[in-house]
Parts: sequence; structure tokens; C-alpha cells
Amino acid sequence: QVQLVESGGGLVQAGGSLRLSCEASGRTFSSYSMGWFRQAPGKEREFVGGVRWSGGITNYADSAKGRFTISRDNAKNTVYLQMNSLKPEDTAVYYCAAGSYVYELAISAAYAYWGQGTQVTVSS
Repeated sequence: QVQLVESGGGLVQAGGSLRLSCEASGRTFSSYSMGWFRQAPGKEREFVGGVRWSGGITNYADSAKGRFTISRDNAKNTVYLQMNSLKPEDTAVYYCAAGSYVYELAISAAYAYWGQGTQVTVSS
């Protein structure tokens, strides 16, 4: 069982930055691929980005490329989502997810564990 706790959300003006963190419980963090997803009101949950268990492979949604960066610190059981040049359309609840050796990072069904989410609001 893995528990995920996100933090770092908040209110920011357009063009600003936020860094989300997701800390995982357990001793097998290094075997989990980690993903970030988001869900805006009235919309389906969508993939933002992910990083494979080794940390060497990342994948991003087109909307995140060039603005968002995912990194992980296996020593701290933590994955980060650095978000720059934020836009009002980035407003959503952001969720991190963990899945054992997930290859296809964009597939939400591949992740067994989900955090409770953290709200990100970008004002114009």
C-alpha cells in the first residue's frame, strides 16, 4: 500500500510559478512510476506529465511541454512538478499517482495509487 500526499498548490497570477510536491509512503518508491494529472471543474481528468521509476524517462502533455518539469528524489520518496508560466487554463485540482513500473505514463488506469489532490488556481 502506498499513500500519496500532495502539497504546494495555491493561488497564483498568470505568468507565475508553483512547485507541487508529492510525498509517498513506503520503502519501494524507486520501483514506482509517478504521474501528475489534473481535473478542472466540469472536465475530465487529464494527464499532465509523468516520470518512470528510474527517473530517466519523462513524458508531458502538449499543454505542459516547455512550461512544466517533473523530477523525483527517491531518497525523499518525493516527486515534484515545477510549473512555470502558468495560465488561467491551468486552474484545476492536481493529483499525483503511483504505479509499479508503469511504462505508458499517460494512461491513468496504469496507476494503482492516487493522492487526494491539491488545488491550483491561476488568476488572469
